[in-house]
Amino acid sequence: MSATEANTHWPQVAWEHIAGKIRRMSESVGPAFPNGAKDGKYDLAPAHDWVAGFWPGMLWLVYRENPREERLKEIAVACEREIGRTLWEAFDRLHHDVGFMFGLSSVNQYELAGDGEAKRHALMAASLLAGRYNPAGRFIRAWPDWGGEEHSGWAIIDCMMNLPLLYWASREIGDPRYRLIAEMHADTVLREFVLPDGSVHHIVSFDPATGERRGALAGQGFAADSAWSRGAAWALYGFALSYVWTGQARYVQAAERIARYFVAHLPDDHVPYWDFKLPEDGRGMPRDSSAAAIAASGLLELAAALSPAEGGWYRTRAEEMLRSLYTRYAVEDPLEEGLLLHATGYYAQKIYVDAPLIYGDYYYAEAIWKLSRAGARADPQTAGS
Repeated sequence: MSATEANTHWPQVAWEHIAGKIRRMSESVGPAFPNGAKDGKYDLAPAHDWVAGFWPGMLWLVYRENPREERLKEIAVACEREIGRTLWEAFDRLHHDVGFMFGLSSVNQYELAGDGEAKRHALMAASLLAGRYNPAGRFIRAWPDWGGEEHSGWAIIDCMMNLPLLYWASREIGDPRYRLIAEMHADTVLREFVLPDGSVHHIVSFDPATGERRGALAGQGFAADSAWSRGAAWALYGFALSYVWTGQARYVQAAERIARYFVAHLPDDHVPYWDFKLPEDGRGMPRDSSAAAIAASGLLELAAALSPAEGGWYRTRAEEMLRSLYTRYAVEDPLEEGLLLHATGYYAQKIYVDAPLIYGDYYYAEAIWKLSRAGARADPQTAGS
């Protein structure tokens, strides 16, 4: 292959590498739930953990390319079965992130394999997510009260990525209630989380009885008034998806504002530090390749939702991020699990710092798949929207 051909076809080459790696990983991971990697191997999480959907999501990405890969389907189905069981066996451990869990497992299984039981699991999860809605503050509550903290008034930016499960449920059953809850939460996030410059808060606390805003919290960011890069990526992608589902101009405008902030604050290699407002511009601090992967996939979603003239800038920025991830951050050792190096899970708690993360790997795979297919969409919840 000539240098020109390699430059043109690198997304397809990258996708073939990713697909091959997922096939090899299926042998060692099987029907389990990877989280972050240490010493070349993923740690495993329980089925009720927020990360549970990403591994079956990766398997379905490869399967949709080649439906003859029955073994990958069998592993994904086994994962979905365990995730589905959490609805009655670990109900008190579930949370706002059921959209990540059931969207990438159950909805994929329904859309790609016609599995009616998986559809029921996804609809039950959507009802659970809708049940976390606080009408006084017009937000979806985040976590249960874990670790001795009272979370009844907390909402977090990550939840923007769970809203497609509600939009999907409204479409599937012809009932607008789920969509209305999603829109009301998105409007609260737009008003209370997104700053004029396009940066976002991770956590905003409300009085759970009155809905009055108490203030922003640092969460996984450097400080309450800083700009956690993965949070910005969740917001960018989440508002783009809300626009795809609703057509509301305010959501695409929010996605564009956040995208411009994200891109403007990237270092030379297009992969952010774990927070955009670190002392000394982040020098000496770790990067977060997962934030770049999530943002790149969100930028491609945004580009696909706009006209070619409007979306071209966002697609080009996504290509820059993904090319950098492919050439500088991809795992080269075929014996190691994980796709991307140098992600940051939770810096303050020293959890998976400078390590592969399953969600970074998923969104890297998803974004490369989209890029190699010129505007294709990977999220099953956007099918037909």
